[in-house]
Amino acid sequence: MTQQAYIIDDDDAIIDSLSWLLQSRGVPNRNYSSAESFLETWSPELSGCVLLDIRMAEMSGTELFERLIERGNSMPVIFLTGHGDVPMAVAALKNGAFDFVEKPCNDNELVDRVIEAFKLDSAQRVQAASADSVNTRINQLTARERQVMELVLSGKLNKNIADDLQISVRTVEVHRSSLFEKMSVRTAVELAQVVATSTGKTKT
Repeated sequence: MTQQAYIIDDDDAIIDSLSWLLQSRGVPNRNYSSAESFLETWSPELSGCVLLDIRMAEMSGTELFERLIERGNSMPVIFLTGHGDVPMAVAALKNGAFDFVEKPCNDNELVDRVIEAFKLDSAQRVQAASADSVNTRINQLTARERQVMELVLSGKLNKNIADDLQISVRTVEVHRSSLFEKMSVRTAVELAQVVATSTGKTKT
């Protein structure tokens, strides 16, 4: 799905201004005049970032942010705040928001942050897709291959693995070769790196 900036603000003038600003830099965007209207159309497939006003007439930006977290939203969220809302925005940052920008803001700096949020969103989705692929491969391993994999990852040699599992070294070699093939790796180091991807331990 094409990345977009999702602008959520109950002030039409601000929406128009932000929409024009983003379009002038080639950033696609969609606009919502309430948190409720965005929630109605939100889905995990949406890609890009959210530009969210903290103070709105009905559901507040912080409440919407909490709802999105509950639903598993992965898009970065940039809060738009007035001066008095900074403590709330800082609290939101601690809860996982990407950034907050005080109104009125520097136009180019705001768009730059949106573009950075797009990059983060893309990187997170690539990592998630990679983790899904690794988990699929792990699920193809037999129970014995998983046991061998765990012992390989703990740094044990084939002889030690054979002793632990009470099987022959040759049998360990067969299982090791099979699991390496299924995991598309050639060495124990590569195996550790691939498995780390599935557990979220790799760094972006």
